[in-house]
Amino acid sequence: MSGLPDPVWPVVVLAAICLFDAVICWKPVPFIAQCLRDVRFPKRLWWMLTPIKTAAAAGLIIGIWLPWLGLLTSVCLVAYFVVAISMHIRARDFGRNLFVNATGMLAISIAVLVWCFLV
Repeated sequence: MSGLPDPVWPVVVLAAICLFDAVICWKPVPFIAQCLRDVRFPKRLWWMLTPIKTAAAAGLIIGIWLPWLGLLTSVCLVAYFVVAISMHIRARDFGRNLFVNATGMLAISIAVLVWCFLV
């Protein structure tokens, strides 16, 4: 893999979304906390979400100049959202959080992976 991701702007947008998500997970806003409860994600592990999402944002931004890191981060985001969707399905949580949030983020992550790093 050589050269910068092309185009770069979707990578920056996804990084901004990840960073915003990290901020609202720091002390989970009510709808995030409810989502985590709905999928039965253990409260003792909630603290891990902010560092993971911050690392994803950083990996994407640094990946603009180190494309292998952007590629790796994009693959990890796809895996993260596949796990998130499976948690919603396992919990029988078939509402907005599954169909808008998790599935939407999976679609965006796949689009950035394919469009910016693989094509």
